[in-house]
Amino acid sequence: MNDAVTNVEPVAAAATAAAELRERYDERRSIESRIDEVGRDRVEAAADAYRRAVRVLDRYEEDATGTGDFGSYVRFEGEFEAATDVDDDVPAGEAFAAANEAVDKRRLSESDFDAAREALEPAGEYVSLLEERDEAVDEYRRARHDASEARDQLADHLADREAVADRDHVDLDAPVDRIREPVERYNEAIQDDFEEFLKTESTREVFALLETADRYPLVEIDQPPRDLREYAADHAAGEEPLPTLLEYADYSQSKLDHYVDDPGALRTAVAVHRTWIDRLDGEPFTLAWPPAPAEELRYRIKELTPLASRFADEETVALLRTVRDRTREDDYERTREAAVTRAELDEIDREMLASGEIHDRVAAARDVLDLIETVLAETAE
Repeated sequence: MNDAVTNVEPVAAAATAAAELRERYDERRSIESRIDEVGRDRVEAAADAYRRAVRVLDRYEEDATGTGDFGSYVRFEGEFEAATDVDDDVPAGEAFAAANEAVDKRRLSESDFDAAREALEPAGEYVSLLEERDEAVDEYRRARHDASEARDQLADHLADREAVADRDHVDLDAPVDRIREPVERYNEAIQDDFEEFLKTESTREVFALLETADRYPLVEIDQPPRDLREYAADHAAGEEPLPTLLEYADYSQSKLDHYVDDPGALRTAVAVHRTWIDRLDGEPFTLAWPPAPAEELRYRIKELTPLASRFADEETVALLRTVRDRTREDDYERTREAAVTRAELDEIDREMLASGEIHDRVAAARDVLDLIETVLAETAE
């Protein structure tokens, strides 16, 4: 079912995702605790006031310094005083007062603006704190999304591993070839016989076989297109083998006149269905591998036998009976389960099943799944 990488990665990935989520959650909670200690509203008020003050400094620095526009100087003084006028309970209040004092002069220079910015730095820490909080929230949510995906992938992986472990009763040393050999021989023979049937029998006979097969529910085979079926029934060319009709469709008009009575009808009915004709083979009459349960396989063989008898030789039909007889043997189900397991599991899975290691893998996956589910529950918003 899986290669070596798949057997390991979902477990390791989920463990890593759980650790990452826990770390991102703790980091977020730590930052939020720092904010809560000061008071969320107070932190946001300080940050908002800092941003307003810096915007005023940036907007007026060039016009309000030196011998600049006096009107700009006046507007700056008013707006900056308003920006730094904070309530007494806003943290870093002294920073706003110091910044206002730094520019409370009759004439301002660039160094005064620099001093105001420096004075505001303690309040700027609250902006940084909120930015850290926002970044921590984003990282936490990404980690939670990744952990949820890792949990789902691990759950699928665990189900897959459990399905392998559930086969621990299968005898992988059962004599699978006793069933496989007659099945493979039959499949090869029936397809060869059907190919010969197509080449030698009339199109009408082939279509009659297909029509009969359509009445058997376990034999799934595409029926011929309606216009092709009607052409074979209504024209003498229907007595020719189907590959011959397909060959005729490639003839020139003058050449085709010597072989069929209505060249146009042949081209219309045959050439357009070349793909269907090319796909027609004996595969629908074969037996699946690994084999089906005994009763189901016997029923399919019961349906196939009269159909195969219409075009296959006796040796081919005898192989069907051989497979049927195998299904009646006491150890058929044990052998079938071995065949199914060999077909569905890769070599690594088969080795883990044989050694019992698969149960250790299941236990490890369950432990990590419990862990990541616990972390997801404990770190929910």
